[in-house]
Amino acid sequence: MAIEIIGRSSSHFTRVTRIFALELGVEPELLPVFEITAIDSGVFAGNPALKIPTLKRSGTLLFGAENICRALAELSPSRKRIVWPEQLTSDLSRNAHELLWHSMTAQVQLAIGTIVAKLPADNVFFVKIRAGFEGALRWLEVNLDSALAAMPAGRDLSLFETALFCLVEHLSFRNTISTEPYPKLKAYAGRFGERDSARRTTYRFDAPPA
Repeated sequence: MAIEIIGRSSSHFTRVTRIFALELGVEPELLPVFEITAIDSGVFAGNPALKIPTLKRSGTLLFGAENICRALAELSPSRKRIVWPEQLTSDLSRNAHELLWHSMTAQVQLAIGTIVAKLPADNVFFVKIRAGFEGALRWLEVNLDSALAAMPAGRDLSLFETALFCLVEHLSFRNTISTEPYPKLKAYAGRFGERDSARRTTYRFDAPPA
């Protein structure tokens, strides 16, 4: 069965799915979206929200990074122990997931708004996004050890840890917010980055065919 991920090598949401695929022994082809500002859903493989990533398999489409990771786990012949958000029921763990997804979305908004669209960063919209983003990162920095300690022992992979790594590395790649105030997050990303799946999915900008 042909499996394709429609996304971008420069996208942290796409990278989450690519790392999951490699960790689970499923290697879909990456079909790059070159024009991220397009307003034609066809550019995004039919995703009406004009977002990435999308999984295409057997003529069907599945939208969103978390959905794709779950589908890859179902397709995988491996029996790796995966930790999903619903398995972590403490308030701290639930807050960690919420603030991680918030941060990933804020990163997209800042990158598209101030870097791609070149809108003024001092606009109140982006000022508030940045303030909330930095607040979420501070919380993750302070509570990282507790969030990781709440994870079940013996796990092979978790959505939270994978997405957190992709976010922290993306901060430097897109140069939106400095990682210097967050040494624990940087150290964590360094450790996760030693995985083969992380090394094989480093951020880069996809070049359209000549």
